[in-house]
Amino acid sequence: MSQASLHGKWTVSSSDDDDEVLPPSGTATPKSRRPAESSHVSSGSPSPVPEPAPPEVKAEPDSAPVSALAVGSEARQSAARNQRDPVKFQTSPSLSGKRKKEPSDGSGWALSDSDDEEDAEEKRNSKPPNGEAKKPKVESERPPSPHGRLYYIDEADDFFEASVPCLNDTYRFYLNKVTGLDRKFNSGALHIRDILSPLFGTLKESVQFNYCFDIPWMVKQFPSEFRHCPVLIVHGDKREAKARLLQQGQPFPHVRFCQAKLDIAFGTHHTKMMLLWYEEGFRVIILTSNLIRADWYQKTQGMWMSPLFPRLPEGSSETSGESPTFFKRDLLEYLASYRTPELAEWIQRIKEHDLSETRVYLVASTPGRYVGADMERWGHLRLRKVETVLPSFCYIPLTSSHSPPYCDLLLYDHTNPIPDEERWPVIGQFSSIGSMGMDKTKWLAGEFQRTLTTLGKSSLRSDPPVHLLYPSVEDVRMSLEGYPAGGSLPYSIQTAQKQMWLHSYFHRWKARRTGRTHAMPHIKTYMRVSPDSTQLLWFLVTSANLSKAAWGAMEKNNTQIMVRSYELGVLYVPSAFSMKTFPIDTNPFPASSSSTFGFPVPFDLPPTSYSPTDQPWIWNIPYSQEPDTHGNIWVPS
Repeated sequence: MSQASLHGKWTVSSSDDDDEVLPPSGTATPKSRRPAESSHVSSGSPSPVPEPAPPEVKAEPDSAPVSALAVGSEARQSAARNQRDPVKFQTSPSLSGKRKKEPSDGSGWALSDSDDEEDAEEKRNSKPPNGEAKKPKVESERPPSPHGRLYYIDEADDFFEASVPCLNDTYRFYLNKVTGLDRKFNSGALHIRDILSPLFGTLKESVQFNYCFDIPWMVKQFPSEFRHCPVLIVHGDKREAKARLLQQGQPFPHVRFCQAKLDIAFGTHHTKMMLLWYEEGFRVIILTSNLIRADWYQKTQGMWMSPLFPRLPEGSSETSGESPTFFKRDLLEYLASYRTPELAEWIQRIKEHDLSETRVYLVASTPGRYVGADMERWGHLRLRKVETVLPSFCYIPLTSSHSPPYCDLLLYDHTNPIPDEERWPVIGQFSSIGSMGMDKTKWLAGEFQRTLTTLGKSSLRSDPPVHLLYPSVEDVRMSLEGYPAGGSLPYSIQTAQKQMWLHSYFHRWKARRTGRTHAMPHIKTYMRVSPDSTQLLWFLVTSANLSKAAWGAMEKNNTQIMVRSYELGVLYVPSAFSMKTFPIDTNPFPASSSSTFGFPVPFDLPPTSYSPTDQPWIWNIPYSQEPDTHGNIWVPS
């Protein structure tokens, strides 16, 4: 089936009779999102990649590589298959539309044609000529990728920090290190091994909230002196996925599990957060990476790292240690929403620490249907409520000792309207897209755009441009990982065909300023930018993709909001930094010891619109006309 669009033509194929060139197996495909995350999209035959992710096609699935048998979302499974069983680009007509079955390089990565699965099964069950039974393959003997065992290159020691790194302590917003970049673009970025190292504190215990886990890999990221410290895993897996996750943890008695309640269909536990308890204090990290190797290898990711929060003096009240942004109250409220005893001791620990240095707002989603004042606690209405302080350039004093209703804390009457605010575009950047309806008014240009364009208490509603950043097919093809990077970009043809109107909003992923143009984004950011791209009115980094499941959708004539998933992010507002706007740092790398007030936006501004021939990346259709950076094509099965 062909689907014409504003941006090229899509071909949906379900048979082996199309004209796509499916060359012989043999070479590795580009790394996929995460070992399991890329299992969504791939160019080869099925391959189990470690990743325990929810089985449903969620509005915005993340990868979840867990064990070699873990499955994950469809797009990631497909990516994993492509990585394990890559299809090389060839022009020979005889190979058109066919998958070769011979092993790619003797490494155990073979491509199989679905039409011949029964024959393959017979061969597996038959005995060799000498009568000796073949030694069964052991999953652990399979190379971790079609490139062989060295696909993931072990970074040199100097890739990781040996001393406290030079970081931008003004905003505490950092990108992840990316393997393969020029060294300067990793100066001021962080790897998970850096975060968990003694450089930031003497770790005693931690909690890891996430969507996808590779427990053995995660344990190895802790330095040897902390490798046996208790770890609590907060996840949303159910049934088979949960069983796989628990099986991963069996060799590690110090790892415990806490299942988040997901009572609304198609919801996910998508929050990504670390709670780190040190001998010296306590730290919170809110990030966009899953706990799998692929997410920390060649993806663009981001995080907010809190200051080290000291312990409060004995006898302090429960409301002590609050920040101007009421971060402590909101974090405790978020943790309480899990309604689980496993987090009770962590709630108590947080109460005992001083979080007053926090200058960001917490913006969270938790599953449920909310009415009345509770509607503004979660999802995009929470963001809308916080944004009402944006033009209010006053600083809430740290001496506040009480916690009245939120609306009493924000100084609505100190607003300074932004001149020409209708010219300040809203930018949304994400890695997954949910179904938003047959036309833009159903959600995006209705309730969600109203949230993103809110400024102060003014009743005037501006209609600024809205730019959405989502990688094109060409962006994915030319990425460090090649086509399997698309396994982390699970936008399906079925969803895309129902919302063709959306694609006129799309802009390319270009990140020359951070050296990450070819590191496909798994980061999610939303912001309001000046017409000349030099200033920000606000900036949000979050786990929430562009979907109603993540942000919530109004119901019952706007008297109720329904949220499906757990999400978490932090909002930067200039007033909390005693600024009117944030200047944008156009050259954030390498990090400098000199103080800078520029905000490190992770991609280039202004964004580049799709050309008439650009197509948004769709994970479940083939791309066989041009090879990717590893010489492979994309053939989802």
